[in-house]
Amino acid sequence: MGEVVEIMFGNGFPEIHKDTTPIQTLHSNQQECHWYEETIDDDLKWSFALNSVLHKGTSEYQDIALLDTKRFGKVLVIDGKMQSAERDEFIYHECLIHPALLCHPNPKTVFIMGGGEGSAAREILKHKTIEKVVMCDIDQEVVDFCRRFLTVNSDAFCNKKLELVIKDAKAELEKREEKFDIIVGDLADPVEGGPCYQLYTKSFYQNILKPKLTPNGIFVTQAGPAGIFTHKEVFTSIYNTLKQVFKHVKAYTAHVPSFADTWGWVMASDQEFEVEVNEMDQRIEDRVKGELMYLNAPSFLSAATLNKTISLALEKETEVYSEENARFIHGHGVAYRHT
Repeated sequence: MGEVVEIMFGNGFPEIHKDTTPIQTLHSNQQECHWYEETIDDDLKWSFALNSVLHKGTSEYQDIALLDTKRFGKVLVIDGKMQSAERDEFIYHECLIHPALLCHPNPKTVFIMGGGEGSAAREILKHKTIEKVVMCDIDQEVVDFCRRFLTVNSDAFCNKKLELVIKDAKAELEKREEKFDIIVGDLADPVEGGPCYQLYTKSFYQNILKPKLTPNGIFVTQAGPAGIFTHKEVFTSIYNTLKQVFKHVKAYTAHVPSFADTWGWVMASDQEFEVEVNEMDQRIEDRVKGELMYLNAPSFLSAATLNKTISLALEKETEVYSEENARFIHGHGVAYRHT
C-alpha cells in the first residue's frame, strides 16, 4: 500500500485526500491513489492523481507546491491555484510571449514581471533579436525550487542575456531608468491576500509600467480565466482597464487542459501592432530558433477571434481595476488568511 501523503487541498495546507479504490500499476500491484484537488469555485473542484509531492511550503508571500501528477507531469501550484503544468505549459507560455514579440518590429529588451519558473524567459530567448531579458520575481523560494526541479528551463536560467532580480516588480520598474521594448505580466492570478493584484491596476499601468515602454513598446499580460462561465471574474476587467491606458488593445484566448478552462491574455500598445498572417509566419521562420509547438499565425488569428458571448462582455465592460475596486478569482492568498 502506498504511503499517505499530505497534499495541497483547496486553498490551504495541509489536507489528505486518498482514493482506496485499487488501481493497476506497471507491476500489477494494487495501491492507494493520492490526489491533489483544486477548488475552482464553491461548487466545483478539479482533481489530479499524484505520483508524489516534490515540494510544499509557505514562503513570505505565497503557499507553494510542486507536484508530480500522473496526467500532466510536474505542476506548479501557488495559493491553491494551478500555475503551470509540464505537459501543456507550452500553450500558455507560447501564447503569452510570442504574439507580442512577433508584432514588435525589432524587440531587443524584455522585462518579465513574475515568471519565476523560467518558462517565459525560455520562450523569449528563442528570439534571435533579443539582447537582454530582466526577470523580476518577488519570491526567491519559487525561483529556487523551479530551478531545481524544472530542468526544461535550465538553459534559460544559465543564459547570459538573462538578468534575474528577486524583488517586487512594481518597485523594480519604478526605480529603473531604462525602457523596454516588451513588458510581460507573467503573474499569479489576482486572489485576495495574494502579492500580485496591484500589478493589474490602472494606476500601475498608467503611472509606472507605460512610461517604461519604448515608443513601439508592447505590454502583454496573462489575464485569468476566459471561458464562457469565467470570463467576468477578471478577464474583462483587465481588458477594459488597459483600454483606459493604451490606444490599441487586443484580447485573445486558448484552451489550456490543465487549467480546465479557456485562458485569456491581453496585449496593449500606443502603436498599432496588427501583422498580416503571412508576415507573422515569415517572422516566426526568420526570428525564432527551433520549432514552436502550438503557435503559428493562423492559430493566433483564431485565438483573437472571440465568440459572441466573450466579445460582447469585453465591449460592455465598464469596471476599471483599481486597488479599491479590485476583482479576484476564487481563493485567498497568504496575507488574507493571516489577517
